[in-house]
Amino acid sequence: MFEKKYELRYFEMNQYGEASPVTILTLLEEAAADHCFSIAYSLYDLMKQDIGWILLGGYLRMERYPSYKENVTIRTWMSNYSTIRGIRENIIFDEQDNIIGQAKGLWLFFDIKRRRPVKIFEDIKKKWSYFAEESVKNDIRKKIEPIYSAKYSNRFQVHRFDIDTNKHVNNIRYLQWLLESLPTEIIDNYFLHIIDGRFTSEAQYEHIVSSLTKNDNIDNTFIHTIKDLRTEKVCVAAKSKWKRRML
Repeated sequence: MFEKKYELRYFEMNQYGEASPVTILTLLEEAAADHCFSIAYSLYDLMKQDIGWILLGGYLRMERYPSYKENVTIRTWMSNYSTIRGIRENIIFDEQDNIIGQAKGLWLFFDIKRRRPVKIFEDIKKKWSYFAEESVKNDIRKKIEPIYSAKYSNRFQVHRFDIDTNKHVNNIRYLQWLLESLPTEIIDNYFLHIIDGRFTSEAQYEHIVSSLTKNDNIDNTFIHTIKDLRTEKVCVAAKSKWKRRML
């Protein structure tokens, strides 16, 4: 297991002085990058070999979001491997060691230049090893069906700053676009409790994407799809659940 402490900063807050969901995903990505660095396989070292990690599916559950200047500790580990994929577990602790969040992701070891999977280096598996315990029970390999019509929608152009070192839109940007298509009443009065998503296609620079959202059959739950309008391919299918914010 690998642990890292992070202090929440002003620009990472929302209007209520809480970390945003985007901030939490950014910290989880940073913890994964730090874990790579700790075994001398930093993302930049891998990039020199045209190799990167690609997120195929992810799940996040937050009981509350940390406040300005609060310290959180992220504990992360690999719970399972295949030849080309690994499952990363995460637990987020507050300053009193209470669990405030849990997450897991299915990551693909990827040849950036050839745009295809490659075998995970045996030395990475050896140095990271694995611990079979799950941070949260959820099957992130199970398909989420996309939607093709929506009650709420928005469109975005893919800009240069949306592209990451793997030369495609970063998974965090998709969350931002997803949030933009939600009704204001939800964003203002509720917090994101659960987000469960699958990444199925890459959006490219200068393409236009459409973010579609509709209500699910349970109150304050939604189904989402982000689609590349140039290729007509679904990039992301997701489900979210929201809890009323206690002010």
